[in-house]
Amino acid sequence: SDQLGFNYNIVVPGIQVAALLHVDLLLKRLEVPEKTDRVILPGWVQGNIDQLQAKFNLPFERGPKDLRDLPEYFGLEKRRAAELSKWSIEIIAEINHATRQSVQAVVTEAQSLISDGADLIDIGCVPGESSSTVGELVTALRAEDIRVSIDSFDRHEVDAAVNAGAELILSGNSSNIDWVGRTGAEVVLIPDSPQDLESLDRSIQQLCGQCEFRIDPILEPIGMGFTSSLQRYILSRQRYPDLPIMMGTGNVTELADSDSGGINMLLAAVCQDLQIHSILTTQVINWCRTSVREFNAARRMVQYAEDNGTIPKHISNQLLMLRDARPREYSAESLEQLSAALTDSSFRIFAEQHGLHLMNRNGHWQGDDSFEIFAEGLAANPDVDASHAFYLGYEMARAEICRLLGKKYDQDEPIQWGVAGTSPGSRRVHHESDDPESETPS
Repeated sequence: SDQLGFNYNIVVPGIQVAALLHVDLLLKRLEVPEKTDRVILPGWVQGNIDQLQAKFNLPFERGPKDLRDLPEYFGLEKRRAAELSKWSIEIIAEINHATRQSVQAVVTEAQSLISDGADLIDIGCVPGESSSTVGELVTALRAEDIRVSIDSFDRHEVDAAVNAGAELILSGNSSNIDWVGRTGAEVVLIPDSPQDLESLDRSIQQLCGQCEFRIDPILEPIGMGFTSSLQRYILSRQRYPDLPIMMGTGNVTELADSDSGGINMLLAAVCQDLQIHSILTTQVINWCRTSVREFNAARRMVQYAEDNGTIPKHISNQLLMLRDARPREYSAESLEQLSAALTDSSFRIFAEQHGLHLMNRNGHWQGDDSFEIFAEGLAANPDVDASHAFYLGYEMARAEICRLLGKKYDQDEPIQWGVAGTSPGSRRVHHESDDPESETPS
């Protein structure tokens, strides 16, 4: 209490499952000690707490759902809320082989990419195929107020796209420099080959004053000159401090057997340092399926780090997809104490590094094999019906996954996978039929 700056009492209203607490139950059971100034309820409490405030004439509030989060709740472990609304790197998301898809399919995919954080949609054409549908695709996207670029060296495709409203052409080099600058759209200039920066210099000189353009020195795949290509981005920034630069990230994210989240974070950091204000990304290979969402999170984190002169640590969980930042654990001793104190038949499940745990008033089963734990628990609780056995199996599987990956497991609650999404828990299904005052399995 000295650390907190106030004295406290812990009141147990005759129920051991916090997730089953409801305001109606507390109205009947809760007794508030004298000289109480404030009441903090478990975050699980359901119902309108205004009724409690009216009855006791005291302020009531919901605290955290997990008691291990109380130190942070009371300000003993302060985390500064990061302002992540700012970014300076534009995301151009390519729809690969868009000209081989239907208009509706392209529009649907584009809308999804925009929702994920893309700012501009790149119509990826097929080299060697001069498509007649480019104009129709761009027109359909512009009708949805979606910004468009065209990824082609074919003059017919480029002209059709620009006439329909495309604002950016990928790409220009010595092979099309004679006409690409006269289309009226901005151009991405690239070298004739990744190692030939002199050819990029010549194209820059030729287009200066003719049209707007940005440059892309070309990022090479890992094992094919990756580090040297990064050096060329550095050199290009030194040579042209005021020119806009774009980086195509797909050569690295798509061409390495690695989840793309961490790679996108590193590339975002490079872009932020070098003032590269646009990137082209793709989502073709399965491990890149959330690349746009990942880069959208990464660009905000690196912007925050730069603006605040700090490192991008403990400011967002969006790129912590496989592991959690702080998977707080219960010790084996505390779980033993909990199991010894249980007097109801509700099952509790815990996933700790020292083992999986299943417990209720009839026992405490623990180990590394969820099948063995499940079998032992059922043997001691023969009245468990099929639907509840399914629930226990589902929760044990989720607990085992969290333990394997080092993620926080909260029974019945969704598992957070950062930008990849959330897998559902079973709290609604599990507790809809539960009576908090009964002794039936829950």
